[in-house]
Amino acid sequence: MKKNIDLGLLISRIAIGFPMSVYGVNKLIHGIGFIEDMMTIHGLPSFFAYGVFAGEIIAPIMLMLGFRTRLAGLIFAANCLTATVIAQTANIFKLNNFGGWALELLVIYMLVGISLFFAGAGKYAVSTANKWD
Repeated sequence: MKKNIDLGLLISRIAIGFPMSVYGVNKLIHGIGFIEDMMTIHGLPSFFAYGVFAGEIIAPIMLMLGFRTRLAGLIFAANCLTATVIAQTANIFKLNNFGGWALELLVIYMLVGISLFFAGAGKYAVSTANKWD
């Protein structure tokens, strides 16, 4: 069977971009007050909470389109790491109700974001010509 790495990259971009954008849309609808509260609890300015829109709406859209995929993957991964540190540290050594790691989805998102940073978008993308594709 012939390899189609570009199609695999497209599927990966959609597989993490679309579900994460749902989280972002939810925050658009219901607000980010709880994230602002977490930022202040950790001694950070509350306006940092607005960065969630870059990580959960803008970067996922960029990933799905294949626009500046490396940059978007980096932003996406940073968003996931920030969520882990700010909101999920209590779950690092916990299992979910089904016996899986409580942080598995967030870590999978982060690692695929990092892999897209290194791999780029592939040929099924809006931009493929520059170093930040």
